[in-house]
Amino acid sequence: MINNMSEYIKVAAVIVVIAMNIAAAVTIIPTQKVYALYINGFPKTDKAPITVSGDNNVYVIWSTDKRTPNNNAELMFKASTDSGKTFSNKTNLSNTARADSVDGEIAASGKNVYVTWWERANATSSEPVMRISNDNGKSFGEIVKLSAK
Repeated sequence: MINNMSEYIKVAAVIVVIAMNIAAAVTIIPTQKVYALYINGFPKTDKAPITVSGDNNVYVIWSTDKRTPNNNAELMFKASTDSGKTFSNKTNLSNTARADSVDGEIAASGKNVYVTWWERANATSSEPVMRISNDNGKSFGEIVKLSAK
């Protein structure tokens, strides 16, 4: 049992030193992507990119984990207009029959939502594409092929 103030100070000092040593031993390394699944030899991230616009709009995308009837990964989208409390039904933005839709990114400004991803048909064919919504993700324009001349 600790009987005087100097013993309290010694115990507190030991606790601080131990805590500092533990903190010094832990290193946190930030990463951009964590790869958990490979689809046709290409890595698919296990994170769902998210963005916000205005006070209440939240938008999220992801590539499907399971195979579709066409045997490929698709890029899905959901929107929330109440700060993420509820979300719309999912929308398949890519819907491609012969390519995996992977590595999606999303951004928003005002009512505009911009989604980009890669269409990977095989180990030698990758094409960047984009779809844009001008109504807070309620509808999207056609797929724009960014590598087209």
